Amino acid sequence: MEDRYSLQTPINPPWKILTTFFQGLPEAVVESAFTHLVTRTHPANQVILLENDWGGSVYFIMDGWVKIRTYNLEGKEVTLNILGKGELFGEMAALDEVPRSTDVITLTVTVIGSMPAQDFVKLLHTEPMAGVRLAQLMARRLRQVNRRLRLRESDSQSRVADTLLFLAEGQGKKGQQGTEIPNLPHRELSSLSGLARETVTRVLTRLEKKELIRREQEVICIPDLSALERMIV
Repeated sequence: MEDRYSLQTPINPPWKILTTFFQGLPEAVVESAFTHLVTRTHPANQVILLENDWGGSVYFIMDGWVKIRTYNLEGKEVTLNILGKGELFGEMAALDEVPRSTDVITLTVTVIGSMPAQDFVKLLHTEPMAGVRLAQLMARRLRQVNRRLRLRESDSQSRVADTLLFLAEGQGKKGQQGTEIPNLPHRELSSLSGLARETVTRVLTRLEKKELIRREQEVICIPDLSALERMIV
C-alpha cells in the first residue's frame, strides 16, 4: 500500500504524529519538507534496509515497530535498537553519504514514511531547530549505547532490567497501571541484552513474581520504573 503525502487527509498530517523530532518547528517549513513524502505499509519481518545499501531516503515510523540489526565477528545477529511510532532512521547515511551501517527489519505490521535525503538535508539547512532535534536524538542514542556497554559484564537480572528500562525510555507509554512497553519476542530481548533466550525467560518470570513487571499479550507493564532500576547492580 502506498500513498503520496498530497493524498493524506489534512486533519492528520504526518508531522502531527512525529512529535519528537518536529515539535516546535514552523508548520509551513515542515509541510514543505513533507512534499515528497511517500508512505507504505509493510508486513512483519520485512527487511526495510540492508547494511551497505546506499542512503537515498530518511524514514519515519508512523505506526508499528522495527529493529536495528547488525552481526558480530562470529556472525551472530545483534539487535542494536528497537524503534517505534514517532522515531526516524536512515538519517546517518543521508548526512554523510556513505552506505548504510545496519539492517532494519519490521517486527510488526508497520507504516513507514520515506523522505528523500535531499529534502531532509534541506530541512536541516533551513530550520536550525531541526538540527538541534537531530543532535538531541543522536546524543540520546549514544548515551543508551554507552549504558548498555557498561552493563555487559553485569549479572543477567541487571541486563534484562536495563533492557526493559531502555525500551521504556525510547518507547514507553503511560498507562493506568504504569509504563507500558511492547511485549517483544524473547529472542529480541535476548539479542538486545546479549543473553541466551532461556536466561531472559527465567529473569522475566523472576521479575514478574516480584511484581516489578506485568506481562500481557501485547505489552509489558512496569508499575514503578525506579523500583526496576534498583534491581541493576
